[in-house]
Order: sequence, then structure tokens, then C-alpha cells
Amino acid sequence: MVTTRASTGGERPRARFARVDPPRAGAPRGDASAAGQSQSLLRGLALLERLADADGGVTLTDLAQRVGLSPSTTHRLLNTLESTGFVHRTEPLGLWHVGVKAFIVGSSFLANRDLLARTHPYLRRLVELSGESANLAVLDEYDAVVVDQVQCGELMRMHAKLGSRVPLHASGLGKALLAAMSDASVDRILHKRGLPRITEHTLDTPARLWDALAEIRRRGYTYDDGEHAVGLRCLAATIHDEHGEPLAAISIAGPASRMPDARVPELGLLVARSATEITRAIGGRLPDHSGRKPA
Repeated sequence: MVTTRASTGGERPRARFARVDPPRAGAPRGDASAAGQSQSLLRGLALLERLADADGGVTLTDLAQRVGLSPSTTHRLLNTLESTGFVHRTEPLGLWHVGVKAFIVGSSFLANRDLLARTHPYLRRLVELSGESANLAVLDEYDAVVVDQVQCGELMRMHAKLGSRVPLHASGLGKALLAAMSDASVDRILHKRGLPRITEHTLDTPARLWDALAEIRRRGYTYDDGEHAVGLRCLAATIHDEHGEPLAAISIAGPASRMPDARVPELGLLVARSATEITRAIGGRLPDHSGRKPA
């Protein structure tokens, strides 16, 4: 589940929004066949993924049900992962959590590219100029994963837990990444995951999505008007690597009441310029979408 909070200065109400269902139980994300691979390794990775999705820890019984394994097998795998620091258990409830070793290993993906350090100052500047929260997300298979955020100082503000996943077709960050992909890649994702409807504003037909992607490629930024969370608006743009491929996306997000239609072009250009500046700063290359037509 993806958790988005509206901050009010006191207790922050929590609203949960549906996301695309994960792969079948017991199998990590991806299309690779398990043939020739270690079954124990795959099961251990599946446990880590489910723990990463959980908020506040998971009991052994609940975790076993989530991955479709017996409690005894789950306990054996968790003990192995605990001995290496990838998971840990808290007492007295016996809840299992992702361990510090998993954080260190996962953080190396961003550290190797120096992406967080290079991008964070731009997020801060976006917050200063827009007055809204700014986010950074990377692509993971069929979702965009939030890896950094700078919150604004408003009492009501968008907050996404780091590691939260949002669907590509129903979020500003996701659509920015989709628009930067080849048409063949988009087709593959549509065939695999479909276009599940999350709110009444979700782009839930291929024709609507292709029209939106064409517009995003033309203007350089994407606009999410309550497609993932009702009342939330988001403007996002893509950061490209040295090959012109999508590396990440940045966004400005906030309540629709502070982001009226009149501000959309201004904020969209602001986030698009920032994405271009980051792309150039990291040695990336902007792609050429001229002449490309949706499939």
C-alpha cells in the first residue's frame, strides 16, 4: 500500500490508496524464470519485498500468508536473514522489520550514481519557488518509487513515505517516466499491468494514456490531477541519463486548492527546467521526441 499523509501541524490524518497488486506470492518482482535459480534465495528476497511494503512491522504468521509459505519455512528464512542483518525482530509483539543491512545495500544503488546528493538541492529550490513539496522517484519495473522528498512548510502538505510505490499510469512521477520510454516499452507495460482505475480521474484506457503521453512529450512535463489521490495535484518531469534514457523523475505536489489551473503552466515549466538542469549536471542527455507518434 502507498501511504500519503496530509500534514496539519498536529495529528496527521492518514489516507491509503490502492496500488497495483504485487506479483504472485513467493516470487520477487520481475519476469525472470525461477529455473536454475535458488528457491531459498528467491523466497528470501520475496520476504524482504513484503517487509519493505509493510508499515510498522509484520508478524510471522501474517508474513507467511503474504508470501504463500508455511510458517516453519518462513521462520527458517527469517532467522537466516536476521543472522546477516537484513531483517530484525522487535519484542514483545514479535514484529519483523527490514534490517539495517538491507538499507545499506539498497542505498548503494543511489550512492553509486550520486543521484540523491546531486538532486537534493534542486528539490529544495523547487520547494522555495513553488511553496509545495518536491519529490524524487526512480523506476522499478512497473512502479515509480519515491526515494527523496523535501516537504514544504504549509500546514496541509503532501507527504509520501520514502520507498512508497506509485503506479506509472496514475501518478505525475510515473507518467513522466512513461513518457520518456520508447513506445515498445510502454506497450509492454500496458500488456503486463493494464490500466487499473484508482480514482475517477485515472487514465484507464490506452487511448487516453497515449494522448496524455503525446502531450507530455510535447510540453516537457506531466500533470496529475487527482489520478492517484483525490484532491492532490502533481507536476513532474524526467531526469535522463547519458543515453537519453529515463533515470528518475522529480515533481511538485500539493493540494488542488493551492495549485489552481492558472498555476499549472508556471509550475510545470519550473519543474521541467529543474529536470533539464539536473540532467545536464549529471552528464545526461535530453532525448529527441520529434516525429515520434504513439503506437
